[in-house]
Amino acid sequence: MVATTHQNKARALAVPDLSVASAALWLTATFILAAMAYYFIGYDQGAWSVFGNDTHIHEFVHDSRHFLGFPCH
Repeated sequence: MVATTHQNKARALAVPDLSVASAALWLTATFILAAMAYYFIGYDQGAWSVFGNDTHIHEFVHDSRHFLGFPCH
């Protein structure tokens, strides 16, 4: 029986080299996406919607609103 040796090399995490501008772009995009999700789930009431008198978005996220504690009635 031949014994094999495995060398355990320390592996570094692959962290991309982000510039300040790239990091700012990612943070801005994440903030805008989060703000839109917060608006649609938390505040879009259908009748008071920014997109007119349409309740499709409100009805789509209706159960999520109650689960997260947002009142809508």
